[in-house]
Amino acid sequence: MKNIRAILFDKDGTLFDFQATWGAWAQRLLTEFSGNDRARADEMAQVLGFDLATGRFLPQSPVIAGTGREVAELLTPMLPGQTIDALEAHLAREASIAPLVPATPLRPLLESLRNSGLKLGVATNDFESVARDHLSDVLELFDFIAGFDSGYGGKPEPGMLLAFARQCRVHPRDVLMVGDSTHDLLAGRAAGMPTLGVLTGVATEADLAPFADHVRANIGDLPKLLHGM
Repeated sequence: MKNIRAILFDKDGTLFDFQATWGAWAQRLLTEFSGNDRARADEMAQVLGFDLATGRFLPQSPVIAGTGREVAELLTPMLPGQTIDALEAHLAREASIAPLVPATPLRPLLESLRNSGLKLGVATNDFESVARDHLSDVLELFDFIAGFDSGYGGKPEPGMLLAFARQCRVHPRDVLMVGDSTHDLLAGRAAGMPTLGVLTGVATEADLAPFADHVRANIGDLPKLLHGM
């Protein structure tokens, strides 16, 4: 970790607590899509890997690391008259106003990292526009933000990660990829980057450890990790 010159974050489950942010959002959308029909809502919830009773995503949920397009493709067959493009746009609008729960106070952490000379970026399987909306309060602290629709592809492919390294003129081996899912960590491995797994998503330490150089509770542990404490 001594040679790290840049950090690339996943967004949901990494910068923001996944269940706390997206559980209520998913319940509201499923109620809307089902027209308050519990049976239809249950059917859609099963497809999304979501537990309506607890308001939490299941570990195997395709939503956790999926793109907005992939979520739209899953739901469209269950919504007669809806097109994938229209549903994708609707999901993006709704996601942009989701109530966010940061994994740790973001501005103090990000300012500390930048003040230590690090370049910072975000690579998310969400829409780039939604990511920018979600990070509007700290947007100026990032050198790079990309979504699955930014032209580099989605994770676990390494396109976004390598684009960040190129833009910052940093070798991939000197970029730390931080994420809460195996998609994030596999993308980091494919890009030749060291990886940090965090437990503010749905995956457990046992899930992440095989693909991570380190696993920590949340991104608040970054300063200690980088300084070898």
